[in-house]
Amino acid sequence: MERPTVDLLQPLWRALVVFRVLTWVFAGLGVWARWDGIVRPYGAVLQLAVMGVWTLISSYGYSIRWGRRNTRLAFADLIVTVGCMYATLWAQPLLDIRGGASVLTSVWAAGPVLALAISRGRDGGLLGAITISLALLSLRGVDHVSKILSNVQLLLVAGLVVGYAATTMRQAGERLRSAITAEGATAERLRLSRSIHDGVLQVLAQVQRRGTAIGGEALELAELAAEQEVALRTLMSTRPAVNGDRVDLCGLLLPLATTRVDVVVPAGQVLLPAATATELVAAVKEALSNVTKHAGAGARAWVVVEELGADVVVSIRDDGLGTTPARLEQARVDGHLGVSQSIRGRITDLGGTVTVRTAPGEGTEWELKI
Repeated sequence: MERPTVDLLQPLWRALVVFRVLTWVFAGLGVWARWDGIVRPYGAVLQLAVMGVWTLISSYGYSIRWGRRNTRLAFADLIVTVGCMYATLWAQPLLDIRGGASVLTSVWAAGPVLALAISRGRDGGLLGAITISLALLSLRGVDHVSKILSNVQLLLVAGLVVGYAATTMRQAGERLRSAITAEGATAERLRLSRSIHDGVLQVLAQVQRRGTAIGGEALELAELAAEQEVALRTLMSTRPAVNGDRVDLCGLLLPLATTRVDVVVPAGQVLLPAATATELVAAVKEALSNVTKHAGAGARAWVVVEELGADVVVSIRDDGLGTTPARLEQARVDGHLGVSQSIRGRITDLGGTVTVRTAPGEGTEWELKI
């Protein structure tokens, strides 16, 4: 079933529509209260009519799900609103306005400031507030700056506060969409895991047991079945590795599991910067490569991830032939860079530490701490 689109900004757009309508009514009441003082009353009626038509058009546009088109509508709203402010000249001469007569748009002029703040965040709100303030200043004149300062302050505060709220809600919406997507993927993975476990894995396990018991050519079939069983179990346990600007180290390491490599990770995510996680996984792969090359036939390995406070520790241990620290140092001197560069070098560059424990016949354990 298709999940509904998350849009946390829609209530803000609806609130803006209510604001637009109420402030238009407020502007109409203001004209009615000052009717006797208006030089050209019918000019004021015409101005209110234009404002009313645009209120209907913009309200309809803000009410439907236009997405990015709301930005274009908000800029159009800004232009029309500035035009309606200058339309006060139909009702009052400029000298009367600069002498103290009211600009008839009143609080209705704040509409595009809020629209731009919702659509474009703090910067959009500031742009709208500055534009409306300059238009008001040009009508009132520089001699009345102190009188309109309170209006300018309210516009700037409204643009900043609503812009910040809209940006926060937009970020929350993106996180919610990511969470819903992850939840859906997890549910689907669990459904598939149950189906695979009840069918394919049981068949593969049976083939492995029977092939091992029969021996001969069936033994190769048993090994293949075991490899596929591990691959399927790894796929079933794999989880999303990306979480915002950080990645889950466990999600990157789980696919390294094979019939001879066990990967043990915490139940929760171990989040690291992407570059750090990538280098750490590369060092683990190099350590596992050394197991294949030097630990001996049939050697097994274990990769264990631990989160200890501010530290992340990855241990790679095998039950192979082992070696001595002196031989590791001699390999570095002889120019074998697998240990010195691919493992130690990577972890050192990340500001971490590397500890190796090994002895002949006792395997090797690498401890990578970040």
